[in-house]
Amino acid sequence: MSNSLPKVASLALLAGALLLPAIPASAATATTAAVKADEPFSTFDVTVKAPKKVKAGAKITYTIYATNKGPHYADAWFIGGEFPKGVDLKRIRFGTTVKGTECALDGRAFFCLAPKVVEKGESVAMAFTTKVDKKAKGTLTAKLGVVAYSADQGFENMSKEELDRLGVPVHGFVKTAKTKVVR
Repeated sequence: MSNSLPKVASLALLAGALLLPAIPASAATATTAAVKADEPFSTFDVTVKAPKKVKAGAKITYTIYATNKGPHYADAWFIGGEFPKGVDLKRIRFGTTVKGTECALDGRAFFCLAPKVVEKGESVAMAFTTKVDKKAKGTLTAKLGVVAYSADQGFENMSKEELDRLGVPVHGFVKTAKTKVVR
C-alpha cells in the first residue's frame, strides 16, 4: 500500500464527505435548475457485511458491495469510510479486483481510490480486514460506503482539493455496520 501520491493523501480528507446523507434518486422532484444541480451524477446502492460478533483480539473483515444505480457512469468515486474505535487502524488490509487501487488513512477514516469507471448497473466490492484490540469491548460501529463526485468524463485523475475548488458536488452513500465484542 503506497501513500506517496498526492491524490491518495487527499483521500483522507473525504471522511467528512462520507458522512453526507445519501440523496435518493426519488428526491429529483424539484424543477429548478439549482436543485437539479444538486442531484447525484451517479447514485450507489451500498451493502456492508460484517460479523455480528467478534472476539477481542481476533481479526474482523468488513466487505463493501456497491452498485452504480445511475443515471450515469461514475469515474470520480472513492470507497471506504470511518472505521470503529477498538480496531487496529495501522493494520487495515484491503482486497479488491480493481488493479491500481490506492488507499490512505487519516484518523479513523480509510479511503481507497479505485481507478475504474463504474458503468450504470455495474458493481464493485472491496474487503477490509484488521484486528480488534484485545481491550475492545461493547459494540464496534463502522460507517462505510462510497463517496461519489458528480463529475463528467476526465475528472478521474483530479485530487479532492481540485474537485472541491471547481465546486464539483460530492455525495455519500453510507451504511452502518455494528459488531458486538465478546470475550
